[in-house]
Amino acid sequence: MSLTVTMQKLEEMRLSGFSRAYREMTESNKGRDFTTDEIIAHLVQAEWDDRYNRRLHRLMAKARFRYQASMEEIDYVFKRNLDKNVILRLSTCDWITRRQNVIITGSTGLGKSFLASALGQQACQHGHKVYYRNCTKLFDELKMAKADGSYIKEINKIEKLDLLILDDFGLKPLENIQRLMMLELLEDRHGKRSTIIASQLPVSKWHEIIGEPTIADAILDRLVHSSHRIELDGVESMRTKYKNN
Repeated sequence: MSLTVTMQKLEEMRLSGFSRAYREMTESNKGRDFTTDEIIAHLVQAEWDDRYNRRLHRLMAKARFRYQASMEEIDYVFKRNLDKNVILRLSTCDWITRRQNVIITGSTGLGKSFLASALGQQACQHGHKVYYRNCTKLFDELKMAKADGSYIKEINKIEKLDLLILDDFGLKPLENIQRLMMLELLEDRHGKRSTIIASQLPVSKWHEIIGEPTIADAILDRLVHSSHRIELDGVESMRTKYKNN
């Protein structure tokens, strides 16, 4: 069988990584220096890497992150009460496997959104399905979904996500429809999937911002007690620091 025919069949079987590595190997004659087992291992690894990278690209695109952030880019020098040991433990993504949550609080400019994005992108690298949304925008989108009849479909899609990231929670008091949406989102995910919430408000203020005491109790019960808490604190904004530098 000719090389061209072999390549064609590999492409038809969608083994693009295998095909690319095999072509490079034959064109460079590197195969002469390897055993059969080493050649097979190299080609299989190339195919595995290709599939992993394509899946990661799809997961990252669907997540719609606010920032392109990585765990390696997190700043531990800036004084903001960020425990590196806690972040390193979260970077394993075991908390997602255990269906736990993360709450990130702190004043504006301390890097809450960046940290949430970094944790989310780490989750994508572990193969988890992630979705990142500003709270207000998500509520507006779900309102529109109610109007056009696609609400149940959208809620079901969110329920199936391994990790939902809700940023800028509590910028203003929730309306009744937003309270009910928030409760439904967390009820569907409670004990099944993980959620990250980033907020400028400390958790002690959430009851007030949610409003209706009964619904607020239900929301906090489903979220806070199974959460890792990151409470950022600092007198200087990271945005100001890096802008001045």
